[in-house]
Amino acid sequence: MKVIILAGGFGTRLSEETTIRPKPMVEIGGKPIIWHIMNIYSHYGIKDFIIALGYKGEIIKEYFLNFYAINNDISIDLSSGKTTIHDGKQPDWNVHLVDTGLHTKTGGRLKRLGKWVAEDETFMFTYGDGVANVDIKRLLDFHRSHGKLATVTTVKTPARFGRISFDGIRINQFYEKSQEAEGWINGGFFVLNKKVIDYIENDESIWERKPIKDLSNDGQLMGYKHDGFWSCMDTLKEKKILEDLWQSSKAPWKIWT
Repeated sequence: MKVIILAGGFGTRLSEETTIRPKPMVEIGGKPIIWHIMNIYSHYGIKDFIIALGYKGEIIKEYFLNFYAINNDISIDLSSGKTTIHDGKQPDWNVHLVDTGLHTKTGGRLKRLGKWVAEDETFMFTYGDGVANVDIKRLLDFHRSHGKLATVTTVKTPARFGRISFDGIRINQFYEKSQEAEGWINGGFFVLNKKVIDYIENDESIWERKPIKDLSNDGQLMGYKHDGFWSCMDTLKEKKILEDLWQSSKAPWKIWT
């Protein structure tokens, strides 16, 4: 099974970090947050990743091109230039790095990656700035149980995010933003059938607006309620919270060994 990870946005609310790197490359515990996200999926045996690049995508390419050297010990003979990389424990991931445009919106990036997904294939889709201790197996089982085109993992958090309204497990309202009290919100970690791409018009399509609302109106969007840990990394404050959790060895999203 494939996982598409959005990694092309400008990350303007974290500009202290993102002036020099894309947000998925901002580090928690010395590792880019995208590495943490990929480890969550890998823990459940999902190791085929498609990274949707945009802003400063070359930095993400350089990281993965040099991944083996960065994460192992190296010996360099300066007289000859010969380099020896000493093997260590490395993930058996397959990573596709795909340019989806500098200004392409979230839905547009997903639509551009449609050719990387087989017809009628089920795949995962998430953001490159959010971590959680989501049970991916249960999430996938839930998606398969209802037989609809789309599942979004919903989480509880304060209302500066868009909110979601339920009718059983069916989502009947998807609000982009709300100033009301806290409620269920979009936590990413989607499970999708390729047919959802037909709901996306073009590069200007924002996934969280018309495509998701149309899926909801058609009864094709279901919500998996995750009561555990979830956090995005939109601000320096949120980055510090995640860093403190990691350094205290109490990071709830670290489900891998």
